[in-house]
Amino acid sequence: NCSMCAKKGIWHLIVPPERFELLRGKDELATYEFNTKVAKHYFCRTCGIHPFYVPRPDPDKIDVNARCLDGFDTMSITPRHFDGRNWEAAMEKDVPWR
Repeated sequence: NCSMCAKKGIWHLIVPPERFELLRGKDELATYEFNTKVAKHYFCRTCGIHPFYVPRPDPDKIDVNARCLDGFDTMSITPRHFDGRNWEAAMEKDVPWR
C-alpha cells in the first residue's frame, strides 16, 4: 500500500463500478484529489473515515475499504500483496483485479 493507505489501515477491495452501490450517506461525503486529479478519495465529513476511492492506477474501478463493510471479517480473506509505493512498476506486472 502507499504510505497513506498503510497508515489508514485500508483493506482494498477493488470492484468494477457496476458492482458498487452506495446505499446511503452520499451527502455526507467529501472528496480529496491529489495533483493529477485522477484519484478521487472520498471521506465522511462527520467522522473522517475513508470508505472508498477511485484509484489512480485503475480509474475505471472503485476501491472499497473493506473495513467499512458491515460484517467484514479480516480472517475470512487472504490478502494479496500490491506495491502501492511503487505502483507504476507494479502495474507492469499482472495485478489481481485485471
